[in-house]
Amino acid sequence: MAVRACGLIIYRRLQAAPSSKVADSIEYLLLQTSYGTHHWTPPKGHVDPGEDDLQTAFRETQEEAGLQASQLTLVEGYRKELHYPVRGKPKTVVYWLAEVKDCNTEIKLSEEHQAFQWLKLEDACKLAEYEDMQATLKEAHQFLCSKE
Repeated sequence: MAVRACGLIIYRRLQAAPSSKVADSIEYLLLQTSYGTHHWTPPKGHVDPGEDDLQTAFRETQEEAGLQASQLTLVEGYRKELHYPVRGKPKTVVYWLAEVKDCNTEIKLSEEHQAFQWLKLEDACKLAEYEDMQATLKEAHQFLCSKE
């Protein structure tokens, strides 16, 4: 059976000048793992028994980034499923999109991560090494921009 993990693509909107485009004011939160290749990823983790996917995404975000569900606004209509092998076994990761209500909210990392950054789309894609993660960030960004 495929390993299943869930997470949130977290973003914030900077208080931009009214003339600037929405796209220019959005930054994404990426966390750098403190294990393995120290890759950058949104907060995510494995589904616990008895937990639904969205509960997992919120729990992992709280554990890994210190963000409570009450500090986030889930974006309706966005859900992305990625499928890829990890150590020869299939893995499924489901992501939702969530906005931090206060763009100055403090991020508190768990021991699983050693750093975090808020990044514009282009820089986030440079740090997220995996092509499917880059594509997911771009897709989420387009989704947000199309809603404006």
